[in-house]
Amino acid sequence: MLNYPIRFQPILKEKIWGGNKLKQILNKPSTSERTGESWEISGVKGNISVVENGPLKGETLNTLLEQYGERLLGEKNFEKFGPEFPLLIKFIDANTELSVQLHPNDELAKKRHNSFGKTEMWYIIQADEGAEINIGFKKSISKAEYLEHLNSGKITELLNFEKVKKGDAFFINTGKVHAIGARVLLAEIQQTSDITYRIYDWNRVDEQGNSRELHTDLALDAIDFEKKDDFRKEYSRVENQSANVASCEYFTTNFLPVSGNIRKDYSHLDSFVIYMCVSGEAVISVNGNSERIVQGQTLLIPAENNEVQIKSEGAELLEVFVA
Repeated sequence: MLNYPIRFQPILKEKIWGGNKLKQILNKPSTSERTGESWEISGVKGNISVVENGPLKGETLNTLLEQYGERLLGEKNFEKFGPEFPLLIKFIDANTELSVQLHPNDELAKKRHNSFGKTEMWYIIQADEGAEINIGFKKSISKAEYLEHLNSGKITELLNFEKVKKGDAFFINTGKVHAIGARVLLAEIQQTSDITYRIYDWNRVDEQGNSRELHTDLALDAIDFEKKDDFRKEYSRVENQSANVASCEYFTTNFLPVSGNIRKDYSHLDSFVIYMCVSGEAVISVNGNSERIVQGQTLLIPAENNEVQIKSEGAELLEVFVA
């Protein structure tokens, strides 16, 4: 039952900052002009992914984890996470800026929310000219300096902004302030967590004139006030070779440009593999069972499968696993 590439129904999220690129560029089945997120693979409570294809169609991700356990996740992953999927996979469209925010680490998230922390990374799929993101501070600051700027409405004076373009990649440690800027479409790989501390929201209000909740007090103990230039990730782009973009204890993400036919041997890997198509299209085959993947789509290869065939005339994939 697990011997094929599994696709899940996208879970679309309307957001105050969302736009229409998920529909227009990634062909998501949205009827809204404010679709901000497409959750591709999710084990978050209340947002459990449902299989869209093959013999397991209609089954939830949680059901698969309960039935197949280590065959799906890998032996060590199942020992560590049990019947919980360790990653949340998304595409995000920011028509306007997201709030300036940060995420707690595992220890704090467990203590406060009985949740995992949220280490994440971004891969830029498309960005309009001049688009940028906030990531970290311009300089190392004190808690007092931070509060002074926050309370006076001048927090943006402390923030570091980076211009972005297609193919840029960023790694975001817990505690680092960050915000996706306007007119940016990206792929996000993160720990399974929906815990966000919002510290500034550009004085934005909804259609009823209400501001969104800020988490000033919760954020204070979670923020990393040090300036660290550890976020922009450089990687190679050699055809038909996996190039590491980001690695941490929670996930590994590689960039894989495919042209022609390639074979991937995962016999050394004790993990599922996720493919996110960020450009072009490809055919992914496992045990003779094939699925087409196009830009904006995601496939899960269960851990028990050791070999994958990929055929494409030109595709760019993100290859994700938990090593």
